[in-house]
Amino acid sequence: MANTLEPRPRNAPSRTEPRALPARDGAAESAGNGAAHAHAHAHSAANPADDDSAIIPMRPSGRAMQFSIDEARRNAALGAPVKARVEALSFYYGAYQALKSVSMQIRDKQVTALIGPSGCGKSTFLRCFNRMHDLTPGSRYEGSINLEPEAINLVSQAVDPIEVRMRIGMVFQKPNPFPKSIFENVAYGLRIRGLGSRLRLQEEVEKALRAAALWDEARDRLHSSALSLSGGQQQRLCIARALATSPEILLFDEPTSALDPIATARIEELIASLREQVTVLIVTHNMQQAARVSDYTAFMYLGELIEFDETSKIFTNPGRKATEDYITGRYG
Repeated sequence: MANTLEPRPRNAPSRTEPRALPARDGAAESAGNGAAHAHAHAHSAANPADDDSAIIPMRPSGRAMQFSIDEARRNAALGAPVKARVEALSFYYGAYQALKSVSMQIRDKQVTALIGPSGCGKSTFLRCFNRMHDLTPGSRYEGSINLEPEAINLVSQAVDPIEVRMRIGMVFQKPNPFPKSIFENVAYGLRIRGLGSRLRLQEEVEKALRAAALWDEARDRLHSSALSLSGGQQQRLCIARALATSPEILLFDEPTSALDPIATARIEELIASLREQVTVLIVTHNMQQAARVSDYTAFMYLGELIEFDETSKIFTNPGRKATEDYITGRYG
């Protein structure tokens, strides 16, 4: 899979015609299992290149999600320029190869979701973008992640990882505000960059808090401890802190997994709005979340990129059986 994957043209033929994937329950589930297995075996025999059953454990299908397509958003995504080109990227923890020649193109000011079962390499791939693995002894990269338009290889040893992290922000699974005031949390990166003017700091902090939809809740308590905020507010504060330095790409590693449904909905709305100003990559185990917030989706398994396409195609007409089986709950 060394060749760069690009989304299929809109009218390109696929393995199947667009359809709603069937749901099974009750007695129909047990009656259908044998027929489904026989059908899968026959399909694999006719299409050996698409046979994933030998490496992927299966269980009966769950219900398919409903999916609506925003054509205006889809057209904007299709016309977006490339922000990062991932070419034959492999990553090793010592002798263990965690990523295997992954190639894809990340579109500018679009949301790209990374999905797949635990241990498939999603977070490992995400953290290559800001060189987080450099802190792990024995780790090494092969291939490249070229940041456009300068074509800077982010994983090259000739590139300073501090410079990379200045251009690519990250929000982690659990909120991690600094034990400082709300204001100082957001101003931290700006101070490191040498911004000393109090007036400019105030302007930039307000701008970042507004972008993270936190200004109205925090404007009267900017000098209170960030730890006094709720979990959802703390996560939005971390997003504001990342946005303050005007990153070109913003990475999210399961940003809502530790939040309640209301806080999750607010973070999802925020991520959807951020596509207007920054390129977003998000790792998620939540299929519905990936469908709601992303323009493109990459499905990974055992360190390999199995399929990458428009989110609408991944969830309604996937090109690989392994992808269909995952999003319908047969494994993972």
